[in-house]
Amino acid sequence: MAVTDEAIEKIKGMIVSGALRPGDRLPKESELAAELGLSRNSLREAVRALSLIRILDVRQGDGTYVTSLDPQLLLEALSFVVDFHRDDTVLEFLAVRRILEPAATAMAATRIGEAQLDVLSSQLDALGAQPSVEELVACDLEFHRGIVQSSGNSVLCSLLDGLSGPTTRARVWRGLTQEDAVSRTLHEHRAIVSALRDRDAEAARAWATVHVASVEQWLRSTL
Repeated sequence: MAVTDEAIEKIKGMIVSGALRPGDRLPKESELAAELGLSRNSLREAVRALSLIRILDVRQGDGTYVTSLDPQLLLEALSFVVDFHRDDTVLEFLAVRRILEPAATAMAATRIGEAQLDVLSSQLDALGAQPSVEELVACDLEFHRGIVQSSGNSVLCSLLDGLSGPTTRARVWRGLTQEDAVSRTLHEHRAIVSALRDRDAEAARAWATVHVASVEQWLRSTL
């Protein structure tokens, strides 16, 4: 095992065991290096790596702290990673979204409030019948984010947020090249809102599946 990897594992072990808790300040570099049997250089590299993935927070002039370890914070790194996808892997991201988003939409059916449903309807009304592709995609992102947040599962919400990057590109491409994409998207969005208002989890799940699958099917036929 590389020296830096060993240092990362040892710090991880302290956090997992509870020796270091969310919000705790790490001991001074010299003390922690001695305690873990590491060189100060390898410890420094480990801290830098763990700060990049939001495990540690390095505060200049103050010290290094364990972050809140909140799932949303930790999963921010996912969106960075998926931005490096190749065109032929967009389908794989869409396939994952097709599994997760309908589940989140079904969960939201029993939890979403009337006020949030009104917001969703207002977003669709504000678009009008012929929005630009850019307006449609921006609304699509906010529309689904609002629903997923209502599922009550922050991990699911963060995962789907992270998957939006590559699928957004596919949505724009589809909107520019498929004539009925705009009207179909608006129809599917309204059907999802209707199912949520009826508190019909299975109908909401079905419409969300149709919505994601239609993008996936179209993209599969064009690649």
